[in-house]
Amino acid sequence: MAHSYTPGLKVLKKTLFRKERILPLKGEVLVKKGDSLSPDTVVASTNLPGNVQMLKVNNILNIEPSDVIDCLVVKEGDDVKKGDMIAETPGIFGMFKSSVESPVDGTIESISEATGRVVVREAPIPVEVDAYVSGSVDEVIEKEGIILKSDAAFIQGIFGIAGEKRGSLELVSKNANEELTAEQINDSMAGKILIGGSFLSLEAYKKAMKCNVAGIVVGGFNYYDLKAVLGYDLGVAITGTEKLPTALIVTEGYGSIPMSDATFNLLKENNGNDASVNGATQIRAGVIRPEIVIPVQGSTMDEDSVSKEPEGIQEGSTVRVIRSPNFGKIGKVTALPSELNKMESETMVRVAEIDIDGVKTLIPRANLEMVELQ
Repeated sequence: MAHSYTPGLKVLKKTLFRKERILPLKGEVLVKKGDSLSPDTVVASTNLPGNVQMLKVNNILNIEPSDVIDCLVVKEGDDVKKGDMIAETPGIFGMFKSSVESPVDGTIESISEATGRVVVREAPIPVEVDAYVSGSVDEVIEKEGIILKSDAAFIQGIFGIAGEKRGSLELVSKNANEELTAEQINDSMAGKILIGGSFLSLEAYKKAMKCNVAGIVVGGFNYYDLKAVLGYDLGVAITGTEKLPTALIVTEGYGSIPMSDATFNLLKENNGNDASVNGATQIRAGVIRPEIVIPVQGSTMDEDSVSKEPEGIQEGSTVRVIRSPNFGKIGKVTALPSELNKMESETMVRVAEIDIDGVKTLIPRANLEMVELQ
């Protein structure tokens, strides 16, 4: 049977979800294999080196670098507070002294006789990594973090912004074709993850942020509204570090596009359940998709239940069209012709025959992505 290798998009009712929770620098892992975890459980911690303050003591005191050592009132390793004296000149007859004070709280890291400079290192910055999702510790990576596992429903989106958020799912739109409006959002939704239908306007998103909504999952969003949210043009899509109170996950694409039935129905089935979302997106080498993870309570799954990477589309596969004129539509592959076909652009490409709402259409294989349903 013919195969075509293409990017995949997961919409899984139940899978064994695994996630690395790794520190940016080596530190201490605080849990052990088999431990039960809640999303807020701190699994590892470390300290990032504090910022460096370079003091040009010789310039400030107007002396030669070699004379700095004689003026210092501190030594390497000493702790200092903001405003503490670092160095002082003897002055004339004990008068007209000049001094240098520490600009921050920190530690004297180094003193250079050659340059007359003193380096003050600010206090270390504590960093903690939490579990993100309810589950258990599947593997401990010494001094770095863990691999978490959780029985969960798992949905991937097309695009997202903002990082990890968590909260209970709240169905707002009645169906996949309905727009989620600003009037439907209120203060009682603080900390919730809202489920919309086909579209979310800029006004509605701003209202959600004002109400401290944790996240929104919706079919479509206007591309040009992103600049109004982010304050800059997105360019190559690498997101997830935005300091926004509300994560946004778009499941279908830009514009008003009804959420796929598979995605909407799965979210609807889990209305009221706790979920974790991450809007981080990377559309280039090492693709990262935004995700919705909904732990399944009381489920037991074995290794055979792990979602595997799709082998490629074949006859009967469910696919989504990712280019106009059928952008966002989902259909079934009915054939994968081996010969090249000429498109309207006059280019010769490999195509797939797709059944979309009962109509068979030839679409370039490069314009498809696989939808992994379960």
